[in-house]
Amino acid sequence: MIETNSADFVIVGSGSAGAAMASRLSEDGKNSVIVIEYGVSDVGPLIQMPSALSYPMNMSLYDWGYRTEPEPYLGGRQLAAPRGKVVGGSSSINGMVYVRGHSRDFDHWEESGAKGWGWADVHPYYQRLETSHGGEEGVRGSNGPLHVTRGKREIPLFDAFIEAGRQAGFGVTEDYNGTRQEGFGAMERTVWKGRRWSTANAYLKPALKRQNLTLVKGLAERIRFEGKRAIGVELKRGGTSQFIRANREVILAASAFNSPKLLLHSGVGPKAHLKEHGIEVVADRPGVGENLQDHLELYIQQECTQPVSLYSKLGLFSKAMIGAEWLLFKTGLGATNHFEACAFVRSKAGVEYPDVQYHFLPVAIRYDGKVVAKSHGFQAHVGPMRSKSRGHVRLKSSDPADAPSIFFNYMSHPDDWSDFRHCIRLTREVFSQKAFDVYRGRELAPGDDVQSDEQFDGFIREHAESAYHPCGTCKMGDAKDKFSVVDPQCRVIGVDNLRVADSSIFPRITNGNLNGPSIMVGEKASDHIMGKDPLPRSNHVPWINPDWKKNDRLTKTT
Repeated sequence: MIETNSADFVIVGSGSAGAAMASRLSEDGKNSVIVIEYGVSDVGPLIQMPSALSYPMNMSLYDWGYRTEPEPYLGGRQLAAPRGKVVGGSSSINGMVYVRGHSRDFDHWEESGAKGWGWADVHPYYQRLETSHGGEEGVRGSNGPLHVTRGKREIPLFDAFIEAGRQAGFGVTEDYNGTRQEGFGAMERTVWKGRRWSTANAYLKPALKRQNLTLVKGLAERIRFEGKRAIGVELKRGGTSQFIRANREVILAASAFNSPKLLLHSGVGPKAHLKEHGIEVVADRPGVGENLQDHLELYIQQECTQPVSLYSKLGLFSKAMIGAEWLLFKTGLGATNHFEACAFVRSKAGVEYPDVQYHFLPVAIRYDGKVVAKSHGFQAHVGPMRSKSRGHVRLKSSDPADAPSIFFNYMSHPDDWSDFRHCIRLTREVFSQKAFDVYRGRELAPGDDVQSDEQFDGFIREHAESAYHPCGTCKMGDAKDKFSVVDPQCRVIGVDNLRVADSSIFPRITNGNLNGPSIMVGEKASDHIMGKDPLPRSNHVPWINPDWKKNDRLTKTT
C-alpha cells in the first residue's frame, strides 16, 4: 500500500458537516487539511437547478443507491435510502429545506449526556453559519456562508395552506427558525441567486482556493491504527490501495450509514459483530451502528379544481422553457425547490413542542417525479417527528466496497401507528378549511373510502416513505455510557485521534430536515477539534405555547 499524502487533519466526506469542517479547519492557514470524497463533481444543472431536485437523488451517478433491508412492519418493503455520492454529499442532492430543529431537541441532547450541546450552546453556531434573508432579526445569522432564503409563493395554494392552518386554530409563525417554531408559515431553503446553495458552494469551493486544503477522490475503506491511535485512512483509488496519513486527527463525516460502516471495518464496534466478519477488534463499542432513526412521512394528496397548480408545467415543452430560463437567468420555476409553505404543530395536549411536520407542495407528485393523477392537485407531506422506533446499520461482509445493511425497523413501536393515524385526520381537517373551498376537489390519497383505523394502517403500511433523515448511529453522549460512540467533543470513545461529526452523532433526531443541524455539528465540532473556546452561550428564550398542557393548538388564533 502506497503512502501518497499526509495532512494535519484528514476528513472523510465532503457533505453537510465535512465541508463546513474543511473550511473552518483550514481557515487560519495553520493546519493542512485533506478531504476524501468518493463521489463525482457537483457541476451541472441537474444538481445546481433547485427544481431538478428529484433527479440527482434517483441517479446512481450522484447517489449511493442504498436500500433498507425488508421492513417487517411495512409489509416487507425495501425503502430507498439515498445519500449523496458527490461533492457536497447529501447537501447536493437533498430537497434544500432548511430547519434548525427546535430548541428543546438540543436541550434533550444535553440531558441525555451530550454536555455542551443544549440550545444555549448550539444557537451561536447557527448564527455563525447563516446569512438569513427574511428571518427574525437578532435571532438569525446575518454574515454566515450558508444563504437561507424563502420562495415567492406566487402560486396561491401556498397561502391557502397557511391560512387553512390559521383557520384550524394552529396560528401562523413568521419564522419557524426563529423564536417560534410552532404554526404554519413560509418554508426556508438553501437556495441563493437561483442556485442550490449546498455546502460545496457555501463552504468547500471557496476554501479549496487555499493552499492548505486538498480534495482527494477515492473510496475510504478503513482507518488505520497504531495500537489505539488513529494514524490515517486507507483508500482505494482507481484500483490502487493508498494510505493518507493524519498527523493530528482523522475525522469521519461520511453519513449516518457510512460513518458507522467505516468504524466497523476499522475494528471499532460491537465485538461479536466484528468477529463475525473476521475483523480485528480495536475498541469494543456496542453502540456503533445502533440507534438508527429517521422521519417517515405520508403524502396526503388532493385534486385541485382550479388550474393553479404545477401540473400544467410538467410537460416536456414547459420543462424545456423552465430550464432555458434558469440556464440564462437563474430565475423562474427552475429557481425554486417548490417547498414554499410548511407547518410544525403539536399532535395533542401535553406535548410541549411540535412533533408533527408538514411540507406543502402545489402538485400531486412523488419524490421520484411520478404524478399520481392526470389533473391539477396539491399535497402535504406529513409525519411524526419523534418516533420511538430504532434500527441499526451493520456490515454485510468484510469487503469495504459492499453496501452496509440498513434496517430502520420502521413502525415497530405501537405509538407510531396512532401518531400517523392522527396525521391523516389532521391533514384532512386542514384541507377542509374555508381557505381551500375554491380549490378542493376529491381526495386522491388515501381517498375518501379510507376511514377506519384498519384502513389507515393499511395505507400507512403500503405508502409511508422515508423523508431521508437518517441519524443517530454513532451516538454522542457520556463516555461512561457503553452505547455512546463519541463524547461531547466528538471524540470516538476508546481510541485516540479519531472523531465523528455528522448526523450519525445525534442522540435523538431533531425536528424537521437534518441538513441544517448537520452543518451546525460541523461548525461546532471544528472549534472542539482546534481546541478553541466555544462561542459564548446564547440567552435566547424560545416560544413555547402557553396552552401546551391543555390544548394541541392556540386558545386564540394568532
